[in-house]
Amino acid sequence: MRKNRAMTHAIAVLALDHVVAFDLGVPTQVFHAARDADGTRRYAVTVCTEGGRAVRSTAGFAVAPDHDLSALDTADTVIVAGIGGGSPVTDGTVSAAVADALRAAHERGARIVSICTGASVLAASGLLDDRPAASHWAWARRLRGLYPRVRWDFDVLFMDDGDVLTSAGVGAGIDLCLHLVRNDHGSETANAAARRCVVPPWRDGGQAQYIERPVPATAGTGTEPTRTWTLDRLAEPVTLEEMAAHARMSVRTFTRRFRAETGLSPARWLLQQRVAHARLLLESTDLAVDAVARRSGLGSASALRQHLHAAIGVAPSAYRKTFRRAAATASSPEAATGAA
Repeated sequence: MRKNRAMTHAIAVLALDHVVAFDLGVPTQVFHAARDADGTRRYAVTVCTEGGRAVRSTAGFAVAPDHDLSALDTADTVIVAGIGGGSPVTDGTVSAAVADALRAAHERGARIVSICTGASVLAASGLLDDRPAASHWAWARRLRGLYPRVRWDFDVLFMDDGDVLTSAGVGAGIDLCLHLVRNDHGSETANAAARRCVVPPWRDGGQAQYIERPVPATAGTGTEPTRTWTLDRLAEPVTLEEMAAHARMSVRTFTRRFRAETGLSPARWLLQQRVAHARLLLESTDLAVDAVARRSGLGSASALRQHLHAAIGVAPSAYRKTFRRAAATASSPEAATGAA
């Protein structure tokens, strides 16, 4: 069982050979930045390896940990950093010691998390069988071939399946770590941690990864000018037909090209932009909720509440109150001098 919110939460970050340096650094940075109003850290983070041995990173340097796999025995959360090579991504295996330690941690109730290709380690340990999981889009073919029992989704930033959570690569690991902080301690603590790390406080886990696609870069043929045009008209009932007409394309061609460039349908993209604008208005103005809904194009206060709750799980009034508390806390001299 994980500890209650009043206690320090123990996190063990597992590094294997070929560890991705960024993925290894993200949990220590984000969770060290998660603090109470008085500056007390919410998490104790340790880094461990099999046998406590040094491992090589993909960045050209070695990582000398302070702990071995016994750190997993008492961790409330175990995070497996991404790897750029090794048996989990070459032949679908992992050492028996690592697999046993991960399975034992899961069986006693620890939360299990992976960043990027760290999901391959969980899959090789059998922890992702018949579960949904995310990882970096560039590894899709390899991981699907090695682990066919996993229900892979390479289009999302992260996947929360309760006791097992997985993320896509690099920046998506930050999103997942902040998601965990938010689930554990609320938006106020997560927003303050994000500010200390100078990163966006929230991106929807279902948001598309930024995937390379063979789209021509010819000036004037993309949908970017229409996206800019649409952003200037969020309060208006902009239709798909109007967007396509502005881009001088048929609806079918515009929709196909829009999805290729953004990873989203025009309708979903527009809804995300409206919700994002509503959040900005809630954060930065004293407008009534009805006015925020109208100015962001969501129509009514009830629609704003519905979409905001679907996106981040809170009501507009609670979001405004929490964000402003976080802003005041993070901007204080004490918070600035104590930043991670």
